[in-house]
Amino acid sequence: MTIFDTTLRDGEQTPGVSLRQDHKFAIARQLSECGVHTIEAGFPASSEAERDSVRAIARMGLEAEICGLSRMLKSDVDVCLDCEVELVHVFIPTSEIQLVHTIRKTPAEVIETTREVIAYVREHVDRCMFSAMDATRTDLPFLVEVSRAAAEAGATIVNVPDTVGVCTPTRMQDLIRTLEPQVPAPLDVHCHNDFGLAVANTIAAVEAGASQVQVTVNGIGERAGNADLAQTVMVLEAILGVSTGVETKRLVETSRLVSRYTGIALPPNQPVVGENAFSHESGIHSHGVLANAATFEPGIMTPEMVGHRRRLTLGKHVGRHAVRQMLADVHLDPGDTELDRIVEKVKAVANRGKRVTDADLYEIAETVLGVEAVGRRIDLQDIAIMTGTHSIPTASVRAVVDGAERVAACTGNGPVDAALRAIGRIVPLPVTLKEFEIEAISGGSDAIAHVTIAVEDERGRIFDASSSGDDIVLASAEAMVNAINLLSRADGA
Repeated sequence: MTIFDTTLRDGEQTPGVSLRQDHKFAIARQLSECGVHTIEAGFPASSEAERDSVRAIARMGLEAEICGLSRMLKSDVDVCLDCEVELVHVFIPTSEIQLVHTIRKTPAEVIETTREVIAYVREHVDRCMFSAMDATRTDLPFLVEVSRAAAEAGATIVNVPDTVGVCTPTRMQDLIRTLEPQVPAPLDVHCHNDFGLAVANTIAAVEAGASQVQVTVNGIGERAGNADLAQTVMVLEAILGVSTGVETKRLVETSRLVSRYTGIALPPNQPVVGENAFSHESGIHSHGVLANAATFEPGIMTPEMVGHRRRLTLGKHVGRHAVRQMLADVHLDPGDTELDRIVEKVKAVANRGKRVTDADLYEIAETVLGVEAVGRRIDLQDIAIMTGTHSIPTASVRAVVDGAERVAACTGNGPVDAALRAIGRIVPLPVTLKEFEIEAISGGSDAIAHVTIAVEDERGRIFDASSSGDDIVLASAEAMVNAINLLSRADGA
C-alpha cells in the first residue's frame, strides 16, 4: 500500500491557508522522512511562485517521489516537466454536471483529450497519474471507459476522486470492485470529507482493491478537507494489518508541524494525534488504564506507536486511582480518608464549571494534608513589555531561579508571545508550550482574565497551571512559571 500526500497541493487550498516557501520545504522533508511514498508538491501552472516551489522541492533530493498537478493541457504538462517532477498528475472533469458547466465537452472529446495528453506525458516522463474529477458522480459506464482509455494511453495509476465527498463506504467498495478488473492500472482514491466520510471511504476503497490512498496531514483541504494522514495510516496498520511504510511514531510531530505552519489548531478530540486521544478523566476509565491500558484504549494502537503520551486529567468524573497516581508523581502520599477528601474537593471545583489544573490539585492536597507548600524553583520578579505600531513586541523578564537572579529578553509575535519566549530562556529545564487558553471572567475594558497554560518536558510529561489578573501579559507569564514549577516539583527539586 502506498501513501500519496497532497498537503502541499490540496491541503494548501484550505480557505485562509497560504504556506511560506520555507514552510513548504520543511513539510516536504518531514513527509519524506516519515515514509510517505509520493508528495504532490503543488499545481505549477497556477502561478510563478508555485512553479518555483515545486521545482525547488523536486531538487531537494528527497526519498519520496515528487508529483505536480496538471490540467488536461499540454501547456500545463510542460510546466510540470520544467519543474522536474517525477510524476505528472493530470485530471479532467467527467461528471455530467461538470462536463456541461465547467469544461463544456462531450464524453467523446474528454476521452480523445485524455488519450492525447497522457500519451504526451509518457513521451517525457515515466510516471503519469490520471484523475477523473468528480468520479463518484460520473455515469459508471463512462467512468469505466475513460479510466480504461487513460490506462491504455499510458497512465501508470488511475485515481478515483470523491471530489465533493458524496460517496458512502458501501458505494465506494462497489465502485472500486467494478473498476478494478476493467482498468489495466493500479487504482488510487482521493476522498473529500464533506460528510465526514473521507477516511471511511478511503479504507473501503482499500478493502475493495485500491492500492494507493491520497491523504493530507490533519485532513486539511478544500471545504471540509480530505482523508487524514494519521487516521488513514493507523486504520490500515493497526486494524487491517496493511503495511504503509510510514514511520507512525512521527505522526504526532508531523501533525503539530503542519498545524503550526498553517495556523489551523487541532481540536483536542482529533483522532490519533489530538491532545485528548489518549487522555482519561472518568474514574472507571482511569482505573482501568492504570491497571492495563488496553481496557479503555484500542490496545492495537498505543500512544507510543504514534509519538503521543498517555495522560490522566482532572474533572467532575475523576476517580481515586487517578488522583492517587497524579499525587504520587509529585511525591504526595495521602491516606485513604485524606484521598477521599481531596477527590471530593476536586469534584466540587469542577462542578462549578471551572477547569481543574494540576496546580489546583496540588494546592488542594497540601491543604488537606496540612503540609507546607513546596518552594518555587522559579520566582518571577519583574516583567517589562515594549510594543507599538512600528516596533517589534519585546519582553524582558527578571526572575530568581534556584536562588540566583536571571534576566532574559526576547521578541515575539505579540506581547504575550514575547513574554513566554523570554521566560523560556531562563528556565532550568527544556519545556514546550502545549496549550494556551484565556477567558475573561469579568466584563468591561478592565476585565479580569484567567489564563491556563500547559507545558511539556522532554520526557513527555505535561503539567498545567493558571493565573488571573487584569494584565493579560502578567497573568500569562505567571501561569507559565507556575506550570514550569510543577515540572520541577515532579523531579523532586
